[in-house]
Amino acid sequence: MSESSKINIKFKEIDITNYKECIDLKLSEEQNKFVAPNIFSLVQAAYEPNLYPLGIYNDNIMVGFILYDFDVELNGWSMSRVMVDVKYQNQGIGKVSLQKFMKFILNKYGNIQLYTSAEVDNPVAIALYSKLGFEKKEVFEYESGGSIYKEVRMIAQL
Repeated sequence: MSESSKINIKFKEIDITNYKECIDLKLSEEQNKFVAPNIFSLVQAAYEPNLYPLGIYNDNIMVGFILYDFDVELNGWSMSRVMVDVKYQNQGIGKVSLQKFMKFILNKYGNIQLYTSAEVDNPVAIALYSKLGFEKKEVFEYESGGSIYKEVRMIAQL
């Protein structure tokens, strides 16, 4: 039986029943520089419009997190943050979760373009997104919290 056949991914909105689980999800030390902490994402979603946090569940265990949004500048839907807890990495969960998320967006919004981005020095994320049909569109820079970030914007046609 392949690893992916044991994966049963579902999404659940982050709310009062599961926000602590979401905050407790962890990345490796190396990955922390690529993804904002989940607590920051949850605070952003509470105070900024058009941000939607989802827990990624394998069976009934929260194994990861996705934050998606309607990006006014892009005039389109964007997968702004994705993470899988370090304990559940290298099991195919990330790939299956992203495939299911793309189907979720397609079912919810129809045939649209879905944007995402990854730090230019994060080849693992860029390769995964590419395998799932995202194409590199442009490199852009932005400032946040006094730091400059350089990312590759990617786009998939759903």
